[in-house]
Amino acid sequence: MSDALTITIMRKKIVAGNWKMNKSLEEAKTLTAEVMGMVADEVKGNTITVLCVPFPYLVPLKNQMGSSSVKIGAQNCSEHDSGAYTGEVSALMLKSMEIPYVILGHSERRQYFGETNSQLAKKTDAVLSENMIPIYCCGEPLEVREKETHFNLVEEQIKEGLFHLSPPIFGKVVIAYEPVWAIGTGKVASDEQAQEMHAFIRNLIREKYGEEVASNTTIQYGGSMKPSNAKGLLRQPDVDGGLIGGASLVAADFAAIIKAV
Repeated sequence: MSDALTITIMRKKIVAGNWKMNKSLEEAKTLTAEVMGMVADEVKGNTITVLCVPFPYLVPLKNQMGSSSVKIGAQNCSEHDSGAYTGEVSALMLKSMEIPYVILGHSERRQYFGETNSQLAKKTDAVLSENMIPIYCCGEPLEVREKETHFNLVEEQIKEGLFHLSPPIFGKVVIAYEPVWAIGTGKVASDEQAQEMHAFIRNLIREKYGEEVASNTTIQYGGSMKPSNAKGLLRQPDVDGGLIGGASLVAADFAAIIKAV
């Protein structure tokens, strides 16, 4: 029997809501309670639900979740451990609050705040050094897709941001593919387009780290997933959940996506 046939695939299905800069604290508490009530029986086995909320809400919402199956996550962190970096939040700070997940390199961070692949490599190291799980984002804007150089860009983002990691450490990373042209535009990558890129990313990992690491890496889809398209996207063999923006702000919509997993 070949090695490939003896590999056990245990990769997780992760649905993470990215609230971005939305909701008052009271609204956030209400939404959290609604989500917890709707998905309590849906989060099982290898399926994980995460709410990635604004920094000020991390502790109160984590306390609200208690022993719930829903997990908390941050939307960003600094590459620096400490120092004169006004307004920044370090991985050590997040770890001290027992925050298990951190989004890194979201397209909005890359676009509006100029985050680079080399900077994100340092942020990834910082998160992993505190034993938290980075959700590393990659993806192409419309002009790159139209030039048909999207594979080149995503390969660059993956290699420069993550491929310095050793195989055991890389195995802790979650990747989120964001077709930037499908975020907040009403456009959605087709099931086939999503699968094509997810398979491409998994093959990059396979070439670098081997079949076992590649087969067990969670690759989320992060391009305007909603209840109406979730089932088709999640049926694709290399789509392992979603990084959900707008739909995560409506409890019923977010719950419907989780149920589609």
